[in-house]
Amino acid sequence: MSERWQPATLLRRYKRFLADVQLADGQQITVHCPNTGAMTGCMEAGARIWLSHSANPKRKYAMTWEAIELSSGETICIHSARANHVVADALTAGQIPELSAYSEQRREVKLNEGSRVDFLLSEPGRCVVEVKSVTLGLEGGVGAFPDAVSARASRHLDELIEHVAQGDRAVLLLLAMHTGINSIAPADPIDPTYGDTLRRAVAAGVEVLCYGCEVSGQGVRLNRALPFRSRLPAGLLDS
Repeated sequence: MSERWQPATLLRRYKRFLADVQLADGQQITVHCPNTGAMTGCMEAGARIWLSHSANPKRKYAMTWEAIELSSGETICIHSARANHVVADALTAGQIPELSAYSEQRREVKLNEGSRVDFLLSEPGRCVVEVKSVTLGLEGGVGAFPDAVSARASRHLDELIEHVAQGDRAVLLLLAMHTGINSIAPADPIDPTYGDTLRRAVAAGVEVLCYGCEVSGQGVRLNRALPFRSRLPAGLLDS
């Protein structure tokens, strides 16, 4: 957590990729929103947010929305691509005991004819790791994934099942980048196909690891293991 982000106030998010914010000096600017999902529970107008700055002169919007502090006291990193960086740092530091035996780590590796895997760990053996960012927090500290229907996420599970069938170890790592999440479950009421596919993957030998994060104005880091629930508790997200 060596970064230092700039505080601002959220005014509104729109067109999926954009947000209007007010800086500490009162200036209002448009920033890039790096999360194209539903962001349910992550858009509290008037909330304090954190921005990073890019020195790339080709970018239309120099500032990126990274995190939000809710009035409830919880902080959420909404930059979903950060999840892989957090996991990479944790793997290097040996903070994920279940994956600490491997001496080699490669990122974004294309295997067979499928999608690129987030991490390929090897020596000894071979372990494929797919990382998903969890930001939808529900009552009782339960985190749910996904927050919108995601055929892509279900396809990734099918690919993990294929890796197990080929003799590899396959792991789905659900990373809660929401400080109020204390356990994680599939969001069946939002995407029943994903929930069914996840349970089928577990039955086929895919392992599910859940971890939480510390999120602040200085960045994000993995800090604790969380329990996995195969189903949401009754009543959560029911229509």
